[in-house]
Amino acid sequence: MPNEKPTKANSAAKNADDVDQKLFSITELANELDISTRTIRFYETKNLLSPQRVGGARVFQNRDRVRLLLILRGKRLGFSLKDISEYLALYDADQTHVSQIELLQSKVDDRLKKLEIQLHDLQTTIAELKKMRSLTTEALANKALANKALANKVIANKVLANK
Repeated sequence: MPNEKPTKANSAAKNADDVDQKLFSITELANELDISTRTIRFYETKNLLSPQRVGGARVFQNRDRVRLLLILRGKRLGFSLKDISEYLALYDADQTHVSQIELLQSKVDDRLKKLEIQLHDLQTTIAELKKMRSLTTEALANKALANKALANKVIANKVLANK
């Protein structure tokens, strides 16, 4: 076996093991994900992340990195920290991940319903604002015509008065 030639499969498995074993400092994670170290510490206080400690320093494994990516994606999609926490908790609790997927589907359905309502409300508001804008533009145009007519009348009266 020592003379065994490396294959693509062996190389891929080794790379996957290297990634799983890689440790990250809080600064490395923050820089990689373009977030602040304070954000990472905040998620730690909410028990969404639980890095190991080496001395006083936090040390994150790839698992923590993946959890952080899921947290950030969940927040970007508008899920609450409670929703994200429930989803992450099911990862370890259910090895088949069926419960986790069902929960995610339910949360996604709820989120879509809320966003569709918001979209409808926004479309209604935009239509009303466009109508209001049109009315104000028309009113200003009418005022401008009236002011022009009034100005012409004043000028005509001055011309007649000077005769």
